[in-house]
Amino acid sequence: MLRDTLKKAEKARDKKALYGEDIDLERFIKEEAGEHEEVPRAREVPKKVQETLLKVGVDPEERERAGTFIQVDQSGICTTCASESIEIMGMNVALDRYSWLKDYMWKAVAVDTDKYTATTALREAEGEMGGYFIRSMPGSREVFPLQACMFIGDENVMQTAHNIIIAEENSELHIITGCATGEDVSSALHVGVSEFYLKKGAKITFTMVHNWAEQVEVRPRTGIMVGDDATYINNYILTSPVKSIQSYPTAYCTGENSRVVFQSILGGQKDSVLDVGSRVILEGRGSSAEIVSRAVSKDASQIYSRGHLAGRVPEVKGHLECHGLVLSDDSMIYAVPELEGSATELEMSHEAAVGKIAEEEVMYLTSRGLTEDEAASMIVRGFLSMDITGLPPELAAETKRMLDMSLKGM
Repeated sequence: MLRDTLKKAEKARDKKALYGEDIDLERFIKEEAGEHEEVPRAREVPKKVQETLLKVGVDPEERERAGTFIQVDQSGICTTCASESIEIMGMNVALDRYSWLKDYMWKAVAVDTDKYTATTALREAEGEMGGYFIRSMPGSREVFPLQACMFIGDENVMQTAHNIIIAEENSELHIITGCATGEDVSSALHVGVSEFYLKKGAKITFTMVHNWAEQVEVRPRTGIMVGDDATYINNYILTSPVKSIQSYPTAYCTGENSRVVFQSILGGQKDSVLDVGSRVILEGRGSSAEIVSRAVSKDASQIYSRGHLAGRVPEVKGHLECHGLVLSDDSMIYAVPELEGSATELEMSHEAAVGKIAEEEVMYLTSRGLTEDEAASMIVRGFLSMDITGLPPELAAETKRMLDMSLKGM
């Protein structure tokens, strides 16, 4: 099996992605794992790093956290776990501990999807394994979230990670993951492959906040397998400038009565190119999906907001919603909603709207004493501050705090 995987990766090492600008991978440094020193607790990472972690929802003090994983460049530097109902560790450690874990690798995401997945697999074969393994035990309900951070601290580094997340039967798991770069980093590449497996009756909420530097390229690749009566909820927030990001996570609702929700908040600034979408394949009878995105473009940014719902069997439901605000003549939002039905008795719908700030709203706020810039900023923040559904009250409040922090620059 490993030999076949590597053969596929070799053939795909130069394969361009279907979407997004092609990247010359040779421009970046492939730093070896173990270059950075491990620390026993998150609070012992350097102060500058701690300040950046807080901006993406990762608490160095680990207050009300079930566990922590931090990767700096290609090195896993910190892993802690305060709960008996979950496991969290580096993928290299997990592969040594569990021989069966190989059966989950490259099943939700094909290794030959493109050059980015292929490069991740080839680096793994060379011993440069990055990423984390998370598993919730059968029947467990962990109240506090796990937190994970992918941090790039060195200039021009290529960071790769392969994450495997398994929610066993009737378990519930909440994850906050933040990705960021150090203040001294201007250029880098992040490739993160994430595979989720939700067993019968399981639930995962996955909240991701990105805060990259202006010249960083980002290429996540994500696949989610959702079993009978399982629920997957994904919240994604990106409002800081980045050179480019191209991401199109795909969830497969193979189980009966399975459910998936994708919610995205995108703020394009400067000359950022954001190509972000979500896709759900409804293959289980009674399965359902909702994709909601809010996007604001300003300066010379470009946003491609994609959404794809595919109903393959009867009695499935799906709704796709994409709303955008264009704040400058040099910026652009391109909304691509797709509905695909290949069975009878489907209920699928979509709505998409791209426009500008209403002048009467600005006039009302300026009449109340705000400047035009202050009024526009308040309207934008209100537009992007949609309710994040499906989270426990405490985690919902924390997610709103992270969103408010992210929107300060908008």
